[in-house]
Amino acid sequence: MHAMVLDAPGQALRPAVLPRPVPGPGQVLVAIRACGVCRTDLHVVDGELPDPKLPLVLGHEIVGTVVERGPGVTEHAVGARIGVPWLARACGQCRCCKGGRENLCTEARFTGYQLDGGYAEYALADARFCFSLPDGYADAEAAPLLCAGLIGYRAYRLAGEADTLGIYGFGAAAHLIAQVAIAQGRKVFAFTRRGDLAGQAFARRLGAVWVGGSDEAPPQELDAALIFAPVGALVPAALAAVGRGGTVVCAGIHMSDVPSFPYRLLWGERCVRSVANLTRRDAREFLALAAASALAVHTRAYPLAAANTALAELRAGAIDGAAVLTIAR
Repeated sequence: MHAMVLDAPGQALRPAVLPRPVPGPGQVLVAIRACGVCRTDLHVVDGELPDPKLPLVLGHEIVGTVVERGPGVTEHAVGARIGVPWLARACGQCRCCKGGRENLCTEARFTGYQLDGGYAEYALADARFCFSLPDGYADAEAAPLLCAGLIGYRAYRLAGEADTLGIYGFGAAAHLIAQVAIAQGRKVFAFTRRGDLAGQAFARRLGAVWVGGSDEAPPQELDAALIFAPVGALVPAALAAVGRGGTVVCAGIHMSDVPSFPYRLLWGERCVRSVANLTRRDAREFLALAAASALAVHTRAYPLAAANTALAELRAGAIDGAAVLTIAR
C-alpha cells in the first residue's frame, strides 16, 4: 500500500510503499477513503507530543470500508463504511475505564500516534473502537467528525449550560461545535487571530453573534469559553471574559505554557479544565447528533501525496474548516 511516513519529528513525511496489513484477533482492515488532517498531527510532527511510534503513519480521522475481519470480530460487516478515531484502545479494567473515563486510561493507545493511522491506503483498527457513520455525510465530510467533532463535542459538554459561549481559535473543531451551539439556541462569540479577516468572515457566516481578535474583550460577559488554539496566553484572556461561575475549557492535546495571572481572574468560582482524548460514549452521542443535525462540514481536500502541503497550510492558518486527505481508488 502507499503511505506517507514520518521517520522523525521535524522531518517532512516521505512517500512509501508498505506491506498491506493483515488483521489480527479483534481487528478489522479498513480500505481508507479519506483521513482528516488534525492539529494533533502537527504536534506529533513538530515533536510537541512525546514518544510517538517511529516510523509512523499519521492520521486519526479515518473513513473507510471494512475489507477484512480478524478472528473473533462480529461487528462491522465486510463492506461497511466505518470511522476510526483517535482512541484506538483502552484496557477496560482500570479505575478510569470502569468509571466511564476510558479517555484517561494509562494503558490507552492512540491512532496515528502510538499505532499507524490513516495517511495510507489501508489501516488496522480494533473493531470495538470503530463506529458506523451517518449516511448524510460524504467521506471527506465525515472524516473531521471523528476528532474535530468528537473533541469539540466533549469540550462543549464540559462547558455546561452556557447561554453565551466564547470560542477561541475558529478552525475545524470550532466550526462544527459552533453550529451545534447555535442550533441549540446559544450565542457564539468567535475569537480569531488578529487580522484574520477570512476566519472572522467564516465565523459570521456560520452564525456567530460577535467576531473579534483573541486579544479583544467581547461586548458582553460569557458563561463559558472553549479554547481550541494551542496558545496558553488565551487562558487568562478567556478567564477575563467569563463571568462568575464561568468555565474555561482547554480543548487541545498540547498548549504552550499558561502565563501567570492575578487570582482575581479565577476568583468567583470560575473554573479552568482540560479535555483529554475522548470516549466511545462521546463518539456515539456526537455521531447521533450529527446524523440528526445535518452539520455543514467545510473541508479542503488534498491527495495523499500532498500530505506535507496540507500540514503546512494548516500550520499557517490558511484553511477555513478542515483539511482532508482523499484516497483515490
